[in-house]
Amino acid sequence: MAQPLHDMTAVELAHGIVAQDFSCVEVVSSHLDRIDEMNGSINAIVSMRSRSEIVADAAIADSMEPIGPLHGLPVAIKDLDDVAGLPTRSGSLVTSDEPASQDGYIAAQFRRAGAIIVGKTNTPEFGIGSQTFNRVFGATRNPWNLSRTAGGSSGGAAAAIAAHMVPLSDGSDLGGSLRNPAALCGIVGLRPSIGRVAEPDAVALHPRLGVHGPMGRTVADTALCLSALAGPHAFDPLSLPESGDEFGGPLPVATSARLAWAGDLGLFTCERDVLSICEEAARRIELVGGTFTRAQPDLQDAMSTFRVLRGVDLNRLGRTFSMESFLQLKDTMRENIEYGRSLSVDDILDADARRADLHRTMASFFDAYDVLALPAAQVTPFPIEIEYPTEIEGVVMDDYLDWMSTACIITPTGCPAISIPAGFTDDGLPVGLQLVARVGCDRELLEIASAIESASPHRKAPQPVA
Repeated sequence: MAQPLHDMTAVELAHGIVAQDFSCVEVVSSHLDRIDEMNGSINAIVSMRSRSEIVADAAIADSMEPIGPLHGLPVAIKDLDDVAGLPTRSGSLVTSDEPASQDGYIAAQFRRAGAIIVGKTNTPEFGIGSQTFNRVFGATRNPWNLSRTAGGSSGGAAAAIAAHMVPLSDGSDLGGSLRNPAALCGIVGLRPSIGRVAEPDAVALHPRLGVHGPMGRTVADTALCLSALAGPHAFDPLSLPESGDEFGGPLPVATSARLAWAGDLGLFTCERDVLSICEEAARRIELVGGTFTRAQPDLQDAMSTFRVLRGVDLNRLGRTFSMESFLQLKDTMRENIEYGRSLSVDDILDADARRADLHRTMASFFDAYDVLALPAAQVTPFPIEIEYPTEIEGVVMDDYLDWMSTACIITPTGCPAISIPAGFTDDGLPVGLQLVARVGCDRELLEIASAIESASPHRKAPQPVA
């Protein structure tokens, strides 16, 4: 039997459509059938356009010359961004169920690249938290084990891709929301350099920790997705000048990169299985021509810096709510907003100074190494009923953020970071390896990740059990 279209990679689908091996209608229909089969048990896609509208868009795409790198490919948009005709609930009871009148920036970028939007992916309330559940749509389950979380906050996107419901999706990442769910669902998630994907609707330039980025089942798919999302925008003064074209070409299967294995950085607790699987995956750099060294940059101030600057972001978000709406938010979100409100000017200025020091630290570190490697998540997928782990390996987590330190610590450095599949635990749960590169070196990071991926025995991993 021929391979089902929904099992093909995004790169294979894009090439096949251009070569007229199959039609856009066939590609979209295969994925819609897969959604019908899988989404009821996973709850990854929470708002959908009608099948007739989607197929009609695909038929139009078939009647045209390809207009972009994602021509005819089905995608879903994280439910923090507008899609014309669909509500933007952001996982919250305080939002409206009225459909958006026009596309937001991410949806518009996907459409310009020729993609066909099928719906919206689930997220925790306003994207706060690395467990995807909310009181509007419920929880998203992990396709590898339906009793476990898909992570977050881009958990709906990660689960939809892992279950082959869509080949690509977007996500956003402030404290790991592209990397954490990618690790827990066994896919690829890239947090690009700040400004690589423009933020024309950003309400402030400071502290600008959050980014939008691509997700896919392979590094090449993720790079293809970035080619559609990346590029400058006149309304975003921090947007980088390069177009997305540089991310669309072939990626290598060999590299001379110098990899530094940081382990737990001496700063956080990690499940033993996760740490050993990630180290084994990092060592694959030697199989493709690179070098492996144990080395750690000094990031001891990174977590405190992240906490303060994230607090500024959440304070700003909190100011948009009335008191009535504020009281309807989940407890952990209210607590984080209150922390942001408690910060003084001196707290924020001190954090800014530490952030500048972190940039200099990483710039010096990358004079000696090309990529830093560490786990993308400190734990394997945990039970769906738990909001967040309160202990790891017998060590009590201080709070809501402690279990995500491996991702949060990287955020204030500004460096691009990617989670790639590292392997599986004995009970079949995915583990993700995080790779970090110098600010602005997103293409180089993707090339190194692709080379390591090429040496992985898990490239042809079995499909999720769901």
